[in-house]
This record gives sequence, structure tokens and C-alpha cells, in this order.
Amino acid sequence: MYPILLEFGFFKIFTYGLLVASGFLVAILFASSRAESEGLDPQKILDLCFYVMISALLGARLLYVVVEYKFFMNAPLEIFKFWKGGLVYYGGLILGVAVSLIYLNRHQMPMWKSADLLAPSIALGQGVGRWGCYFAGCCYGRETDVPWAITFTDLQSLAPLGISLHPTQVYLSLNALFIFAFLMWLSKRKTFDGQIFWSYGILYSIGRFTIEYFRGDDRGFAVEQVLSTSQFVGIFILALSVFMLFTLHRKKSEERAVS
Repeated sequence: MYPILLEFGFFKIFTYGLLVASGFLVAILFASSRAESEGLDPQKILDLCFYVMISALLGARLLYVVVEYKFFMNAPLEIFKFWKGGLVYYGGLILGVAVSLIYLNRHQMPMWKSADLLAPSIALGQGVGRWGCYFAGCCYGRETDVPWAITFTDLQSLAPLGISLHPTQVYLSLNALFIFAFLMWLSKRKTFDGQIFWSYGILYSIGRFTIEYFRGDDRGFAVEQVLSTSQFVGIFILALSVFMLFTLHRKKSEERAVS
């Protein structure tokens, strides 16, 4: 595809970095536009999104470096070139959530209501940002002969060239956009705070777990050739999401019974 969108001498605009940044921008604008209608301070949501963006980038890059530590031991300066590709979503999610909890507690903002506001925006941002992976050639799929297979030809692509591959980057984008649509539908029907956020956790974990079987890139395995790092983390995210949904639902039901 086109890993480098524009190039003027030494100045380069990487398509991956541009689309990932666009994904963050779309997510932030969408969240802030809905804040007031959800009874939240738009300015505080903007500030929260900024901290989440920085922490998510750091967390995603950190987990990628951990998974690919052998490569980075021989080329340590490559750690800082994240705009060329190399972010593990779950690393960003974990650190982003941790920073969010600190921010929400410090500013005494309602945790689960804020999380419900952000969840659809996260999915929307992913839907946009994953196209950065497509153009860079990272997160590529296994060899296949399906009619919708893609073949990379650009010498600077991170994917193997001249081979028909599953367009797993597109799968991941469509998965995120489906989740976004569902969460927006659910937002008008939710019965307790936290329902949207933890529903996102369930849907993303299942979708990502499935798509991982179509991946062909070297992304590290928690259980060699059985479970990738993302699948392994996803199992815990799924279990935690189901547990929290039941817990919050039961708590809300008990409150209704008392009142």
C-alpha cells in the first residue's frame, strides 16, 4: 500500500502515524460532543481524553517493545519510531484505563458514566486508526486465496510482498465499527452505568480473539503457537467484563429493590 503518504527530501509523513492520530482526534471530538448531553463537563472530558491519548500511545508501544524485545535489543533507537508502526492495543487500553481512574478520582467524576461515554469513542477511533495498519502493512494476515485477499507491493511495507493475504487490518476496523454501532444503539437502552463500557470489553475481546487466528505477522505468543499475547490478555479482559456486568447489574437491581 502506501506506508509513506508524502515525502519531501528528509521530511516524511507516514500514513500510519497520520491515521492513528486521526483516530484519536475523531474519538476525542466525538466524546466531547456528547459530554454535555450525558451530564458531564465537556472540558473535563477533553482533558481526560488528552491524558488517555498520551498514556494509550505509551502503553501500546511499551507492550509492543516487550513482545518484540529481541528486535529492539539490537536496535534500541527503533523504540521511539512508533509512527512507522508497532502498537499493541491492549497495552494502550490497560495504561489508558489506569490513568483514567486516577483522573476521574482526582476530579471526582462519576466513573462508570464517564466510561460509558468514552467506550463508543474508543471503538470509533479504532475503526479509523486501523487503516493506518493497512497502509503500513503491519498486523497483516495469513496467506489465503479468498476473493477479498490483498497483496502488498510497496518495498517499504511491513507485510511480505507479492503474497495474497487476509486483510486483517480491515477485519479489525470493521469489527471496531460494528462495536461502535452496537454501543451507540445500547446507549439509548442501558439500564445501569458501566453497561456500555463492559459490553465493549466483551465484544472487543471476542472479535479480537477470533481475528487473531487470521493474523500472519510475528506478534508474540503467550502459549507458543496456541494463544497470541493479545488472545491471552483478551481472555482476562473478557472474564473481567462479564464479571463486572453481572456485578453492576446485581448492584442496580438491589438498589431498585430497596427503593
